[in-house]
Amino acid sequence: MTRQFSLFDKLIGSFDQALRTLTHNFKSSQPTRNNPMHHVKYDSSRLTTSDIKRVVGLMRVNHTGEVCAQALYLGQALTTPNDTLAASFQEAANEEYDHLYWCQERLSTLNGKSSRLNPIWYAGSFVMGAFASQCGDKWSLGFLHETEQQVVAHLKSHLEKLPENDLASRAIINQMILDEEGHAQSATQLGAAKLPFPIPKLMKFTAKIMTGIAYYV
Repeated sequence: MTRQFSLFDKLIGSFDQALRTLTHNFKSSQPTRNNPMHHVKYDSSRLTTSDIKRVVGLMRVNHTGEVCAQALYLGQALTTPNDTLAASFQEAANEEYDHLYWCQERLSTLNGKSSRLNPIWYAGSFVMGAFASQCGDKWSLGFLHETEQQVVAHLKSHLEKLPENDLASRAIINQMILDEEGHAQSATQLGAAKLPFPIPKLMKFTAKIMTGIAYYV
């Protein structure tokens, strides 16, 4: 018999996952896949000091993006009345958790730090996810689809900014792109609606502010 979780159970679970996300506590929940950077041969010593500074900034931005993705999907999964969608959001959150771990591991190898403002980004994204789910299934999925499309474009721009010989970061980002494209496609198959014109623009503007700050802080 499948256990039915109460709202209180779900809140406790969401709080636990938020703590693990923001404190980098991966001991109790390991990623489901190996970090792609371990599948390529690379030599970090070939990166100059300025290269490392640039890579750390970009990977910090990507890490913050994954913190936001965790919050967004969990906010949607917690508040949607549709069990099928809740399961889909949770599955996407699990894949994003892999991304979170990979980005954190890459930062650690370069002695980089994640954004100190991650708790703020997490809270804002969680509220956005919860609000989106209350607008109806097709709009919630539409928000997910648009988010993933913008993330893919953002990640592709990072490939152009990374040093050519940083094969480790490139391996991570390439896999992230494949996963995010899969999430967008799944949202379309589940019935995502196209968001009204002003909303995607506002999302891009908000993301630009977040990424601009996270690169340095």
